[in-house]
Amino acid sequence: MRRRICMCLLIFLCFLLQSTLFKTFSIGDISPNLLLILTVSFALMRGKREGMFVGFAGGLLSDLMFGSTVGLTSLLYVIIGYLCGYCYRIFYDDDIKMPVLLIALSDIGYGIGEYGLRFLLRGRIDFFYYFGRIIIPEMIYTVVITLVTYRLLLLLNRKLERAEQRSV
Repeated sequence: MRRRICMCLLIFLCFLLQSTLFKTFSIGDISPNLLLILTVSFALMRGKREGMFVGFAGGLLSDLMFGSTVGLTSLLYVIIGYLCGYCYRIFYDDDIKMPVLLIALSDIGYGIGEYGLRFLLRGRIDFFYYFGRIIIPEMIYTVVITLVTYRLLLLLNRKLERAEQRSV
């Protein structure tokens, strides 16, 4: 129960930071994707189910506030959480290379998925412009923020796991 409450608060906090504070620190209208960092991190630390839950909740919150079509962002985050959850068994928590690599690949996948669902369906076909001006800079910015936030998320997960073990 404590984990679910902490996860909901963390999703809401990341959503608020992503949509307010990091929008003011955007570089060229590019801001990091904190919800993606959260989704991939907890998919790695806790598995597919947790990754899908975090992805769905964060994506739905984002869709309800900013999306024109409810469910598209949520669908992308759920897919990313599910796919990254496969690496749960080979995850070594002190090594930051794997989470950074998965977050970078997930951000590129998210950008391509968003391009396909939002722009390509409306007839905008300049993919390489979108890839070079939006997807790659966002991925770089997200990876830089990951280097700072991942350790905090790992610390929180360890603390929650210790609390769960004591209560059992």
